[in-house]
Amino acid sequence: MVVDAPLDSSGAGRGEERAPAELRRAGLLDALGADDGGRVDEALLRDPVRDPASGLIGAAGLRRAGTALTTRISTLLADGRRPLVLGGDCAILPGICRALPPTTELWFVDGHPDFFDGATSPTGEAADMDLSVITGHGPAAATGQDDASLDPGRVHLLGHRPPTDDSSRAETARIDPAIRQVPAPELLRRGAGTVGAGLAAGGDGPAWLHLDLDAVDPRDLPAVTYPEPDGLRWPDLVALVTPLARADRLLGMSVTDLNVDEDPDGRHARRVVEVLAEVLGTAGR
Repeated sequence: MVVDAPLDSSGAGRGEERAPAELRRAGLLDALGADDGGRVDEALLRDPVRDPASGLIGAAGLRRAGTALTTRISTLLADGRRPLVLGGDCAILPGICRALPPTTELWFVDGHPDFFDGATSPTGEAADMDLSVITGHGPAAATGQDDASLDPGRVHLLGHRPPTDDSSRAETARIDPAIRQVPAPELLRRGAGTVGAGLAAGGDGPAWLHLDLDAVDPRDLPAVTYPEPDGLRWPDLVALVTPLARADRLLGMSVTDLNVDEDPDGRHARRVVEVLAEVLGTAGR
């Protein structure tokens, strides 16, 4: 079941907002043989102003979007569906996680840790802070609630790049020590397929898979908003994600950060569709 969540947490209507529609035009539903779950219209953010109190852009709109996503995902899960949620950016994740059982394991594949808060984020975009919000370390204004959605000890942060400047070092220092980290160099050294297979087989209880496409090296996918060098190549990503996406205990998956402003001929959208069809197989139906 494919659900569009076109949230761009800059509030400026960047290319991430149009990514769900572009992936559909590139043939995603047919490639997966998936049902159409429609669009969460409340996920459109039209407030680029950064709130001085919370440090967030569009805080009220973010809460509205998150509530709508929680409702939609809760309904689908109650109906026994396995959602594939197309962002937008990573600001969709807190709303999704509010719909999950608190024992859910989160497989978080991202080029960045997303662990800023309202004071430390250089942008004010909730996509800088989603993992910190989910684990109870981010601004409550993002969700309207102070508590964590998921236990940090059940979160796996995968494929992020090591810090290279003062800002990213400050972000990395904030990461909850209970979160299990496999940064990109270690993941590649251990073997992406080995890491993915071990996670898929090694836990108990439900799981959610979140894929920010900036985990992919910009040599293969430059069409993201904040590209980072030395990431996973497409074969590495496929090896990592395939066992996770096909795990029996998976509740669903979210995919974010395709910036169609950087993809004028649509070739990167078509490649993302090919990869999703490959990794999901019958799990995407």
